[in-house]
Parts: sequence; structure tokens; C-alpha cells
Amino acid sequence: MSIFFHEQLHRTPALMTKLRDFPVIVCGAGALGANISENLTRSGFGKLRIIDCDRIEERNLSTQPYYRSDIGAYKAKILTNSLYRALGIAVDGRSQELTPANAGKLLTGSGLVVDTFDNSGSRQAVKDYCHQSQIPCLHVGLASDYAEIIWNQIYRVPSPVNDDVCDYPLARNLVMFAVAVACEVIVKFVATEEQRSFTITWNDFAVQPFNRQS
Repeated sequence: MSIFFHEQLHRTPALMTKLRDFPVIVCGAGALGANISENLTRSGFGKLRIIDCDRIEERNLSTQPYYRSDIGAYKAKILTNSLYRALGIAVDGRSQELTPANAGKLLTGSGLVVDTFDNSGSRQAVKDYCHQSQIPCLHVGLASDYAEIIWNQIYRVPSPVNDDVCDYPLARNLVMFAVAVACEVIVKFVATEEQRSFTITWNDFAVQPFNRQS
């Protein structure tokens, strides 16, 4: 029986084949990026690259799929290892900082880039490269009780004023809600090339289409 038996019943074998062969790059292996990477892999995606230069800290353990024994190790390396042990899928983990200078090297060969970085500089580098190279790019972000899943052409990089990533409120349930919506948006894109953007407000459990004009 296939690892993806239940998913295949829901998605159809034809779509599962597309998911398996569709290359996705996830930028960031934190609360959003790590959980999106795990969700995509467990949903049948077989060609995944993860880019993140950070190491695991104790404060990451409540919202990210790491263990206490992983503290101090590179997120991308641990995530790569854990997904291979779980599913036998070889994920391409890159423990590097993405910058405008190396964006072309790190993002090459992708059918879709998913940006979950926690700082504006890296988000800008991803946005600019994907725009110039005409690579589909989905940005996923959180702020307090709000989350957004927005495609590149209508996305605005937030101000770097709030880039202090060590001090902000973050509810695990909001993270997982945003991850679920983002992953379904990604699956729908692979299936139909449809690009739908959404916002999530946690206090009322509302998922709304996001239609800002560029």
C-alpha cells in the first residue's frame, strides 16, 4: 500500500503524479516553512528544496517540527533528515542565507517558490528574483492574529521596522491554520495553475480572498 494511500483517494492518481514531479522551493524552515515543507512532503510532493541558514533554538520547539535533541543544529539539515526517515524522500536542504547575490543560484530549477522568511530583506530578494525570472512565487506570512497567503504580483514586502523576529506573539494554532490554507493553495496551483490569494484572521476563524490590485 502506498504511503499516500488516503491522499491519493482524495486527489486522484493523476494529480498525485503531478505533485510528485513538481519542483518546489521553500524559503525558510521556521514555523511556517518547516510545517509547510512537512505538509507538502506528506501530501506527495517529491521534489522539494528548503533554504534556511538558522539553527534550532529552544523557543522554536512549540511551533516547529523539531526536537529538544536538535537544538543547535541547522534547521534545513534536520528537516531534510527527518523527512527522509519518515517518508524515504530525499529533500534538498540548503543551510545558506539567501541574498540578492545568490538568489539565482539557490532558486534555480523551481516550478514554484514559497517564501516564508521572517525578515524583509530576504523576502525582497525572493520577490525581486522571482519577478525578474517569471517564476511563480507564493508569500506566506504571520502577524499577531493575522496570516496571509499572497502571490508575488500583488504582494508588498512589509517594512523592516518590525523585523525583530525574537520578540512577537505567535499561536501554534494560527500557524497550522495558515499552513493548511497555504498547502491547499499550492496543490490547487499545481493541479490547475490557479493563483488564489487569501487572508486569515484568527479571532473569527475567517479565510477571505485577497484581491489587492497591483
